[in-house]
Amino acid sequence: MGIVEEAQNVKILGSGNQTIVLAHGFGTDQSVWKHLVPHLLDDHRIILFDTMGAGTTNPDYFDFDRYSTLEGYAYDVLAILEELQVQSCIYVGHSVSAVIGAIASVNRPDLFTKLIMISGSPRYLNEVDYYGGFEQEDLNQLFEAMASNYKAWCSGFAPLAVGGDMESVAVQEFSRTLFNMRPDIALSVAQTIFQSDYRYMLGHVTVPCHIIQSMKDLAVPVVVSEYLHQHLGGQSIVEVMSTEGHLPQLSSPDVVIPVILRHIRHNIAT
Repeated sequence: MGIVEEAQNVKILGSGNQTIVLAHGFGTDQSVWKHLVPHLLDDHRIILFDTMGAGTTNPDYFDFDRYSTLEGYAYDVLAILEELQVQSCIYVGHSVSAVIGAIASVNRPDLFTKLIMISGSPRYLNEVDYYGGFEQEDLNQLFEAMASNYKAWCSGFAPLAVGGDMESVAVQEFSRTLFNMRPDIALSVAQTIFQSDYRYMLGHVTVPCHIIQSMKDLAVPVVVSEYLHQHLGGQSIVEVMSTEGHLPQLSSPDVVIPVILRHIRHNIAT
């Protein structure tokens, strides 16, 4: 096993000619894909990994400079593909990993046959001509809450993000993986994500993109999916699901898993 594989807990499951990379979002780890993986095992080679900073990774490996931009994570994705000698893959990215995959595809479009972007956003802050969902003051309060009492912040943020009450299994699951992160790393990662702006890059993404989004999502307003569709450089398609929350693959698997599988199996009609 290579250094990158070990550091990021890379797992390879299933068998088949088609390789699928599953990349999780902020506050989760590869376990967020537990409802999807069984449906892919028979006819796909699945690559799972944890992004650096996730609670399942060694915090000593987290380089605050490297991961102060999303490019650091994109280079990790490319390093994993290189170490595993992957020639081409379908990349499924949730939340921030949707944009991380897009950055990676700009660097190496040959490695990606398509990107499936779930709850992704190129920009979380509102601007005069753009609605991202957050004002700077909202984010400052979020960062302050994380810094002052991380455990309390996790307890409050998890149900808001998932869109359920504290009793739901999905909320408990997200609370667990969120709380597993080292607080200073979680704050740094959140600042990197929420302050980022990758709108300028979208026109350079030429790989076909399948944009999947919940109807109601605390972190990503539904108009963002249309913005992605309009500004990506290659072909794209949007599907807004009747789900609520930022982690629909965890909270509404019965609705979401068939949608993801359909987008994995069908290409955008030319």
